[in-house]
Amino acid sequence: MKHDSRLSSVLHALLHMAEHDGPMTSEALGKCLGTNPVVVRRTMGLLREAGLVTSDRGHAGGWRIAVDLSTVTLRQLHEALGEPAVFALGNRNERPQCLVEQSVNAALDGAFADAEALLLERFAQITLATLATDFARRHADWRAQKG
Repeated sequence: MKHDSRLSSVLHALLHMAEHDGPMTSEALGKCLGTNPVVVRRTMGLLREAGLVTSDRGHAGGWRIAVDLSTVTLRQLHEALGEPAVFALGNRNERPQCLVEQSVNAALDGAFADAEALLLERFAQITLATLATDFARRHADWRAQKG
């Protein structure tokens, strides 16, 4: 089953950027994410189009967060990524002739729509600041355990 992990990757990248003093290059972000810098540039370009990040070229260039973390929700990021499907499940046939399959599709479509609406509503309640605060707490706990 193929998963679209761009939202998770974007959140990972943005939290690294929030902790970093100054711009981060696509190469540095690629190392953080374990991916190619070209993938980073393509994905971050979508966020730039949405006004969430900026980029500067040259020796001191890189990507910067352009907004306050408390104003950006997971839902906004999902939308900036082109609203990829949130579920890998789907109907066997979108336009079946079989009446049984039509009944199955009607039940599944309703359940999928309800589940997606609930998930997107939850995404709208979670901000980047919420994630940054959670990371800071986890990092402090980790440091305390290390002594």
